[in-house]
Amino acid sequence: MDVSLAAWVVIAVALALANLPFLTENVFGLIPLKGAKPLWVRLAELLVLYFVVGALARLLEGRIGNVFGQEKEFYMLTVPLFVTLAFPGFVIRYLRKRHH
Repeated sequence: MDVSLAAWVVIAVALALANLPFLTENVFGLIPLKGAKPLWVRLAELLVLYFVVGALARLLEGRIGNVFGQEKEFYMLTVPLFVTLAFPGFVIRYLRKRHH
C-alpha cells in the first residue's frame, strides 16, 4: 500500500468512526443499551474510537516505513481534527430539527 492510499484509508476510517457514536444508539455500533445513549457515553466512545484510528494509522505507517514518535503537538492537532470530523454526526443527533 502506498503512502497516499494509506492516508486516504485513515481519513475515511476516521470520518466513519468519528460519526459512529452519534449515528447509532448502540455502543460501538454493537452493544445495545436500554433507552437512549447519554452524551457522556457518546463522548467516551468517541475517545476510544480516536485511539482505534490512531492504532490503525500507526499500523499502516509501520507497514510503509519508519514509525515516527508523536509528541504533544501531534495530539494537540489530531484530537481537534477528530472532533471536527464528528461534527456532522453531532449535528444530525442534537441540532437538527425533528419533525414528528
